[in-house]
Amino acid sequence: MAALAQLRDCQAWRDAGLPLSTPSNEACKLFDATLTQYVKWTNDKNLGGIEGCLSKLRAADPTFAMGQVISNGLVLIGTGSSVRLDRELDLAVKTMVETSHTQLLTPREQLHVSAVEAFAKGNFPKACDLWEQILRDHPTDMLALKFSHDAYFYLGYQEQMRDSVARVYPFWTPDIPLSSYVKGIYSFGLMETNFYDRAEKLAKEDSDMLACHNYWHWALYLIEKGEYEAALTIYDQHILPSLRSSGAMLDVVDSCSMLYRLQMEGVSVGQRWQDILPVTQRHSQDHILLFNDAHFLMASLGARDPQTTQELLTTLQDASGSPGENCQHLLARDVGLPLCQALVAAEDGNPDRVLELLLPIRYRIVQIGGSNAQRDVFNQLLIHAALNCTSRVHKNVARSLLMERDALKPNSPLTERLLRKAASVHLLE
Repeated sequence: MAALAQLRDCQAWRDAGLPLSTPSNEACKLFDATLTQYVKWTNDKNLGGIEGCLSKLRAADPTFAMGQVISNGLVLIGTGSSVRLDRELDLAVKTMVETSHTQLLTPREQLHVSAVEAFAKGNFPKACDLWEQILRDHPTDMLALKFSHDAYFYLGYQEQMRDSVARVYPFWTPDIPLSSYVKGIYSFGLMETNFYDRAEKLAKEDSDMLACHNYWHWALYLIEKGEYEAALTIYDQHILPSLRSSGAMLDVVDSCSMLYRLQMEGVSVGQRWQDILPVTQRHSQDHILLFNDAHFLMASLGARDPQTTQELLTTLQDASGSPGENCQHLLARDVGLPLCQALVAAEDGNPDRVLELLLPIRYRIVQIGGSNAQRDVFNQLLIHAALNCTSRVHKNVARSLLMERDALKPNSPLTERLLRKAASVHLLE
């Protein structure tokens, strides 16, 4: 097939200045096929799908270090498994490290191994530093660029996510495979740091990069307009089926976030939380990303499952007490736990407690990662809680938050609805 014929063999990787330490041309091509699908965020049947390519890659050269790097890295970057709970993954990462010690790898490949090892330990900043070392000498190393981009996203490092691509962007000439996707990656970083005009211009310059959760963004637009039934139709026809078929964390958090936003708007979501709960239950003790934890909690609260809720909170508390070098566990005590406790307080009908927990950390929530659009669910939670507060101390918080939101995003139907609600309870007098 044409798709397979265009994949890079050993010589092509050497010509690109990115030699791979394997004698197998097939392994090199399968590495390229896997990388291509990761960057495009798709399972391409013409290439055999990511799992199919990785299986063939392992068979082609079981000791191929970069094959182990991309295989382990993709599992870890998916944030659905951790070496702490997954023995098979833990063994695979240890085998990768041991293999790197017994082979003559290039310095670039050694850095890749070390970066994935650091990420596996939860030390995302160290992993990013190692990927940046690679990119300084090898600016067209797409695996380093994409892994670092995703890790910065998880860390809430918006400027680093943008600047990491800015530093290498001039080297990505149109003849280099996947160069058009670099435009999309760069455009996202620009958008998250409020360079909207530049982001739009770049995205229109022949970028093939499309958000994998466009349906979710479409549904948010409908919720913003108050068209709730249309948003639920998109959820039922596109978002939930994607969750069922993939189990990917992005689909999980999209589903949780959307239902939670609808509930805050007073919309009944029926039994839809019950569809999500079996997936999130399996991850209640993972604590890989605080961003994920908060969304898993939305599901157990929405499905009224106190046992899973308590399990998540207790194990998160335990993780925060013995963090080691895990950056998420380090952040859990000061940001993750208060955020999760605020979600519980909201469910318990205690809006004053929500404010006590969220107001002090509202400018730190960016540290749990995600995009501006994704984290806005927590801004909305704070506003809804403020609107329902009974304490005189919190009397004017809702007014302040709504004035701020209106200044940042004028003519928003959602903000206008909230302003009308505030007026109805005499908060705008």
